Amino acid sequence: MGTQRLEAFTDGVIAIVITIMVLEIRVPPGATPAALWQSVPILLTYMLSFVNVGIFWNNHHHMLHATSKVDGRVLWANLALIFWLSLVPFVIRWIDDTGFRSLPVASYGAVLVMAAASYLLLEWAIIACNGPDSPLATAIGYRGKEYISLAAYLTGIVLAFWQPWAAIAIYVTISAAWFLPDRRIEMLKDARKDRI
Repeated sequence: MGTQRLEAFTDGVIAIVITIMVLEIRVPPGATPAALWQSVPILLTYMLSFVNVGIFWNNHHHMLHATSKVDGRVLWANLALIFWLSLVPFVIRWIDDTGFRSLPVASYGAVLVMAAASYLLLEWAIIACNGPDSPLATAIGYRGKEYISLAAYLTGIVLAFWQPWAAIAIYVTISAAWFLPDRRIEMLKDARKDRI
């Protein structure tokens, strides 16, 4: 089967996740700069979460455009990815309600690490479905950045129990490293265009 329905479903779920994230943000308790200042940490957390969800969506989009077919394994791996992304609004709200305590910050990292692991699982499922010579398999090659990101997320989760803000800094650093879309797939497309 083709990728159109999978991509449309994922786009719809991610749009809902982003909508829920913004609806979970409480307005400042007053109309003063001080009241607005109190909301800055959660607004920054929302921004980080928006960027993280956007990074997954962006790379998912590129990955599916390098994919010609999907099977049941791909569908289930994709469901795992969007399951973990759907928990982002929950952990943002928990962080907001508790004031950046250790367990909510660690849970935020756990959701991100599980989403990243699910993304890797989805890559593997697509490559298994399309073959080792498929465009995605050719484009991905070595996954060093992915494994370093997973290790950094795990470090952030552990660190959250001692220094929650240091864990947040690690999560921000990982997002910054992935902010631009994964160029490996785009470079493969560019190379193919040059040969034509």
